[in-house]
Amino acid sequence: MKQAPETSLFYLLHDAQRHIRKHFDRRATRLELTRAQWRALKATSRLEGLSQTELAEQLEMEPIPVGRVIDRLEKTGFVERRADPGDRRRWRLYLTPKAHAIVGEMEVIAGELRDDALRGIPREDLDAMMRTLARMKENLAALDAAADQEKATP
Repeated sequence: MKQAPETSLFYLLHDAQRHIRKHFDRRATRLELTRAQWRALKATSRLEGLSQTELAEQLEMEPIPVGRVIDRLEKTGFVERRADPGDRRRWRLYLTPKAHAIVGEMEVIAGELRDDALRGIPREDLDAMMRTLARMKENLAALDAAADQEKATP
């Protein structure tokens, strides 16, 4: 029995994301970083100065494994921890010049992969898909807000 398109949508999204990760990893092997490390570098490059806890939230990971990723990145010279001037128990994360170069290479790899993945898709189809995904995100965010509101109400 064939599934309705709306039923298989999430499977397609998941599979597309899996293929994107696989192809990015394959192309990025020369950078000698694990996926967790390059995700941490990318998130830190977008929000330089964030704490390890904030990075863990961004990556949807637990703080202890993120701390291990940061330890490895610091040891290899990609990230530096700086004391938070407002809270000496907290460390802020900053990229080193070596990391900035790697992030630039990651952007090139991502752009090439994006071009390959979108090859043959008409602009109007891509625009429609982007609008649809944005609306799905809004719907899901509204569900989150309603759940948070429900939790907050005694």
